[in-house]
Amino acid sequence: MIKYYVDQEECIGCSLCAELAPEVFKMDGDKAVGVADDGNNAEEACDSCPVNAIHKSEV
Repeated sequence: MIKYYVDQEECIGCSLCAELAPEVFKMDGDKAVGVADDGNNAEEACDSCPVNAIHKSEV
């Protein structure tokens, strides 16, 4: 399983990840946060982040 997390200092709040994988990411104010370890389109959301704020690790 892969765990995704959002670096809050790098996140610019574009919400692209929450749009692509709403079961994994959500907006918390003006920043994205991870709410699940894995889900549909999570890899696409990770790869699509314009500032590379989403990181992943295998657990």
